[in-house]
Amino acid sequence: MSLAMTKEEREAFLAGLHVGVLGVNHGDVPLTVPIWYDYEAGGDVWVITSRESIKGKALDTSGRFSLCAQTEDLPYKYVTVEGSVLAVEPASHDALLDMATRYLGPEIGTRYAEANAGTEGNSALYRLRPERWYTADYGKETG
Repeated sequence: MSLAMTKEEREAFLAGLHVGVLGVNHGDVPLTVPIWYDYEAGGDVWVITSRESIKGKALDTSGRFSLCAQTEDLPYKYVTVEGSVLAVEPASHDALLDMATRYLGPEIGTRYAEANAGTEGNSALYRLRPERWYTADYGKETG
């Protein structure tokens, strides 16, 4: 029996709320770091980070990244996507607010975005259109 997710399953899973693990080339070693992300089925994955951070510099240099989202509870599931950076845009306050409320809820997310107002100039929004998908749903193993 295959553990692979269908297209609909993988897109729904990736659109769910998970802290992602971003993977990007960083010199001669891969850099993997936790990151907030957003995705809607059929769309692009996007993340926000400072262009001056190690992540931002690596993203700018590499032009590609991967992102893994997973469950921490049984039955384990994961979705990994990889692809080229499609666009790098200034991170707007609205984008930061959307991301913060996705992860922290409306009240705390709004406070987070307000506390970080003015930092948008140092941050960029990186978009990736998934080119490759790797998935597993270990719940399919037990039926």
